[in-house]
Amino acid sequence: MNIFISGGCKNGKSLHAQELAKEMAEEQHVPLYYIATMIPADDEDRLRIKKHLEARAGWGFITVEKPTYLMGMFDDGFRDENGDPVDPKGAFLLDSVTALLSNEMFGPHGEYDEDAGARVKKDVADFAEATGNTVFVSDYIYSDARLFDDWTENYRRSLAMCDRALAKVCGKVIDTSFGTFTVIKGN
Repeated sequence: MNIFISGGCKNGKSLHAQELAKEMAEEQHVPLYYIATMIPADDEDRLRIKKHLEARAGWGFITVEKPTYLMGMFDDGFRDENGDPVDPKGAFLLDSVTALLSNEMFGPHGEYDEDAGARVKKDVADFAEATGNTVFVSDYIYSDARLFDDWTENYRRSLAMCDRALAKVCGKVIDTSFGTFTVIKGN
């Protein structure tokens, strides 16, 4: 079953998602993959990645570096950290949709792709359908009453579009707030 987890930053989403993905892999006796989407831009990002790596140590995750175009990991020639092809029947943890969209929308040299949201929406929905065993993590960034510049507003609308698509295709949807997990859909 695909699971979608959304909530504020530093609310325990990643750890809970790790637990759920590990349970999936153990129940089905399949490989356990962690899809790393963050492209570090500064020391704070590198520290965050280091903490995530430490939190996953010993869990059995196989890391797949895929900061853009998820479905590309099933193309011929794409390999995981061990040099093996990625098994679409495995259990996956994608952390995070937020970073994936950012990577697609904002290029490393200042490029901006205003249509990235529609592409990422399709990519995550196709990935959910192709795998059937993915835990998707996203950040809830919609409660600000403030208006932002056009690029940021487009990013927020696009993330909401991706999140809605995932909520629709996932069998379970979980909201995280203050370290509390509330099942919104599924059991």
